[in-house]
Amino acid sequence: MHHDAKMDFSDAMDYGDYLGLDSILEAQHPRSSEHDEMLFIVQHQTSELWMKLLLHELFAAQVKIQQDDLSSALKMLTRVTRIMEQLVAAWTVLGTLTPAEYATFRPYLAQSSGFQSYQYRQIEFAFGNKNAALLQPHAHRAERHMMVQAALLRPSIYDDVIALLARRGCAISAERLQHDVTLPTTHDHSVETAWLEIYHDPQHHWDLYALAEKLVDIEDAFRLWRFRHVTTVERIIGFKQGTGGTEGVHYLRKMLDVILFPELWSLRTKF
Repeated sequence: MHHDAKMDFSDAMDYGDYLGLDSILEAQHPRSSEHDEMLFIVQHQTSELWMKLLLHELFAAQVKIQQDDLSSALKMLTRVTRIMEQLVAAWTVLGTLTPAEYATFRPYLAQSSGFQSYQYRQIEFAFGNKNAALLQPHAHRAERHMMVQAALLRPSIYDDVIALLARRGCAISAERLQHDVTLPTTHDHSVETAWLEIYHDPQHHWDLYALAEKLVDIEDAFRLWRFRHVTTVERIIGFKQGTGGTEGVHYLRKMLDVILFPELWSLRTKF
């Protein structure tokens, strides 16, 4: 043992105190006596912790973009992508849960469902996949409802990036700049034209070019997340209805078709 290592923490903040480990490690309360429920709880709790950090980075990146500080924003968005990779990888752990194992404790979940994750909903809204109807699952908890509603009413990160393009002199249509931020992102020809100009002359627009590729990185990782989600759910419950009353796999499959940053993908065909 290292002779300089501090051994007595009776009068000082220790590792567990700093990290609040008592509250975190005592927050697993299985509703059944089944062995496999612990995996289900820890899996979702750790994902929610990663989502908390993702939102922390994403909202800060939006502020930096609004302030024209792209170097700081790019650093934060790289971290967002790395967090998405952790969320993607987590599905492989849940994938070790078989239908037989899940069936032992599924009745104890009642109506609780990932569909009610208010952090996940904020991420979707911040990425521009807006849907006011999805505030409803949070209506019973005023504080959470306000958080999700704030994300609905706030411009998405892509809205902020398009406003930045306009500030940089790109000819973005007034219609796109004034679009209702509570509606989902739709393809806009002027935005595609602006990105095409940037991609045709990367050296001249290097920071915007790097920002575009960073957004593509994020959407690429997010698509992987969606796909791993749908596959894991199908592997465990097949095509049964989700605990929250959703269509389960059918609903998740439809989500695979959502495109967050449409012009960044469509420009590739036109290039």
